[in-house]
Amino acid sequence: MKSDEHDLGTLIMGMRDAYMRGENAMAWARNNSNREGKNEIVSTLVAYDLQAGSYVADARANPNFRSKWCAQLAGLIRPYVEPGDRVLEVGVGEATTLAGVIKAINQPELAALGFDVSWSRIKVGQDWVKENSINARLFVGDLFHIPLADNSIDVIYTSHSLEPNGGKESEAIAELFRVARKAVVLVEPLYELATEQAQNRMRAHGYVMGLKEVAEKMDASIVEYGLLEVCGNPLNPSGVVLMQKPNPVARIDLSAGGWQCPLTGMQLVDQGDIFYAEQVGLAYPVMRGIPLLRGQHGVVASKVEDGNPA
Repeated sequence: MKSDEHDLGTLIMGMRDAYMRGENAMAWARNNSNREGKNEIVSTLVAYDLQAGSYVADARANPNFRSKWCAQLAGLIRPYVEPGDRVLEVGVGEATTLAGVIKAINQPELAALGFDVSWSRIKVGQDWVKENSINARLFVGDLFHIPLADNSIDVIYTSHSLEPNGGKESEAIAELFRVARKAVVLVEPLYELATEQAQNRMRAHGYVMGLKEVAEKMDASIVEYGLLEVCGNPLNPSGVVLMQKPNPVARIDLSAGGWQCPLTGMQLVDQGDIFYAEQVGLAYPVMRGIPLLRGQHGVVASKVEDGNPA
């Protein structure tokens, strides 16, 4: 009987071979796994790793579209931020959108954060934000287990990052809502407002549906809903669902309780080479300056604080 590890290795090799043949690696994964055509996190991870660098290449090749896209998102976010606030992009990829959005908002002392499931994309993103003179904290994380405390980020936004998580809409939005202090700005393809041709495509790719319906179940006001003017692909129509939370609580300092273990919810302390949850003895490594804060990266290491180097 094959082990899960063996199946994972077969999936990775199969997706890489498909990509080298010029095929859609995600489609190969959906057609050759036992997941009933759904996009699994490991498939997304492998696909993103294979594509690392492509978004920066596109940003360089199409600067006018990138500028318009980022200005459009900045216009949605700007009313909800003030000096000293934090903005987080979920599924930040190579930070091409984050860098442009922060620059377009042009708000003094705004703290920018972003995470992605792919280390390789974050590595490319680190170089991009540096090149664009943007100060941003980028890390590896899981959309469904964000390593940040409740109400620790003022505004959270997405840019087609929920897109491949069809069937998991409720879990994804609930997690964003948990971490956000003021507002959640979902910029995603809106199935219900798409053409029949676009809907067929979205179903085939396992994209999200019913985002507004899910958002309406949260303790928030839906202040914007509709398609956006700037869209890169009419068959993948970009829209917005903007959720404003009532009565924001006091801001949490990230260095004093803002980071949390994605497995246990316990406080994580940034020690430089690791993020450590002392209460449960779990350590999360920092690889080439990039924190690895998915549950799968946790190391059982209760002796970290016993006087030995981490």
